[in-house]
Order: sequence, then C-alpha cells, then structure tokens
Amino acid sequence: MRPQDILLPTAAGLCCKPGGFHIDPVRPVARALITHGHSDHARAGHGAVLATRETLDMMRLRYGEDFAGSTQAIAYGEEIRLGDVGVAFHPAGHVLGSAQIAVTCGDTRIVASGDYKEARDPTCAPFELVPCDVFITEATFGLPVFRHGDAANEVKKLLASVALFPERAHLVGAYSLGKAQRVIALLRQQGYDAPIHLHGAMEAITQYYASRGVSLGELRPARGMKKADLAGTITLAPPSATSDLWTRRFPDPVTAFASGWMRVRARARQRGVELPLVISDHADWDGLTATIAATGAGEVWVTHGQEDALVHWCKAQGLRAQPLDLVGYGDEESETALASEAEV
Repeated sequence: MRPQDILLPTAAGLCCKPGGFHIDPVRPVARALITHGHSDHARAGHGAVLATRETLDMMRLRYGEDFAGSTQAIAYGEEIRLGDVGVAFHPAGHVLGSAQIAVTCGDTRIVASGDYKEARDPTCAPFELVPCDVFITEATFGLPVFRHGDAANEVKKLLASVALFPERAHLVGAYSLGKAQRVIALLRQQGYDAPIHLHGAMEAITQYYASRGVSLGELRPARGMKKADLAGTITLAPPSATSDLWTRRFPDPVTAFASGWMRVRARARQRGVELPLVISDHADWDGLTATIAATGAGEVWVTHGQEDALVHWCKAQGLRAQPLDLVGYGDEESETALASEAEV
C-alpha cells in the first residue's frame, strides 16, 4: 500500500482513512489522535479522542470535562488496532505527555512526529527514535541559522542578570504549557531555590506538572504581592502579558522571553525584549536533520514551518520529500489565545 493511501492531508488535517481517524485535526472530526496539548494541535469538539493521559488532562484543564464525546488514554509503547492499521504512541520530548504517532499498515510504517526535540528536558519523557518508512517532521526552525545551543547557558544569563540588578524584577515570557515549566526546572538545576512567581494563567498547568512528579520547587502567585517585595524576583508569564499594563505591578522590570525565535535579534527588538533567552521546545536545524537521517526513512513529509529548506536538504540526501502544506498550526499558541488567558 502506498503511504498516501494510509495518511493523506485534508482540510480537517492529516487523515487516515483505513483507520478512521485524523491526527491533530484542526476541525471537529469523529475520531482524533492528538500528539500533545498545545492549542494548535489539541482542539475541543471531536467525537472521540485518543491521546496520552497527560495530553487528555491538559485538554480538560483548558476546555473543561466535556471537551470531547469520549476519551481514551494510551501509554507510551502501547499498540492498538484502529480499523486496518496499528497505532502506537512514542515520546516526542516536546512537552509533558507529547507523543509521536506511529501508524502501521501492512509492511509500511509512517511516523507523525508532531512537535519534537531531542534536547534534554527535565519536565518530560525524552524523544524516542522510531525507525520508519515515512517520517512526518515539523520544520518550525527548519533553517540552518537556527541552532539553539545549551538551554542551561541561557538560564545562567538570566541568573546573572538577577544578580546584577537586585533592585529590579525579572519577567520571563514563556508559553504556559511546557516552556514555563522547563524554565523553572532549569533554574532549579542551576541551584536557584528562591520562590518563583507565576502569572495566573500559568498556575493550573504548572500545578499539574508538579502533581505528575516534576520537581519545580516553591511557586507563588504574582497577584497580591507588594511591588517592593517583587524586587530581585523571577516571574513567569505568557509572552503577551510582558508587554501590557499587568507589568506595572513590578519594580523596573527586566523583560525576558524564552523562545527559539530569540536567535533572531530583530524579533527581540520588535518585542521590546531586554533579555532574549534562546530556549526552544522544538528541534533546531541540526536536530531536525539528524533525526530525519536516524529514522532510516526513505521518504519525508515536512509540515508547519520552514518547509522548503528542509525539503531541499532531504532531496540533496537522496530522500523522497514533499511539503504537506497543512494549515492551522502555529508557534505553540497564538498570541490571541495567550491574550485571552487573563490574570485572575
């Protein structure tokens, strides 16, 4: 059977007709397999949802108990049969509960990797290489200019700034699912044991991470704190919050942003970021190309991101490659979604 007879891009998303499901659909469908809990991949309104326990819990936190008609949790490495195909979920290393989905039909295996990174992350299971015939890869940072480096060194920059400016508060913009918790864990690994403050939009998800055994140390809500008491502290907030009136409660704040996009200094300047931190939950160029080669796949489908450059690289290596041109996926969470997460 040809790969395109197993998985095919449609308006609703990647569709598996032999299995009767879609992967990360952007519109409501009868059965959805979800790779992870970010809002551009995990949407409410599907008839049935299959995902890891953590991803299902994230969806409940964000959309309520009735986010789908029915749900089923699947463990990493567990294989189940759906229609004429077998499916298995494997760690993607992106955020807590994130998964690659292996779809096998006959002697053909396709791996839809979702979002992934091979860099070490203390807050989630590490990326697992899954040999396959066809590999579907993201390309968020699919240009050679994007080389993220060691996230620990970026956190050291943050701590150096805190030591240099004890009279100022440090506000770190970070996505509320995955990035914020990773930054906190990295700070703890560097020996920072002071309380870390949280914007209200981050509290529920961060508490969930802690309930799943992720060590984050003492966390406090930023709301209700006296301005003077926030001097010398670190607060995590959604990126949109670091540029609105909410910041007035902090003494002379240093604005930071943890993102792979901070490799592009022009982006940092446009956002008014004083302290750019190159910390990404996506694979960089070297990670993408190394992973593609290691899967042994003879064919690569590239989606959401810098598709053309990665397709060109694959073809130069003698691989069959094509862009999928799927729509509806962005950089973790849209600014519109983040702006709606009000401080409570």
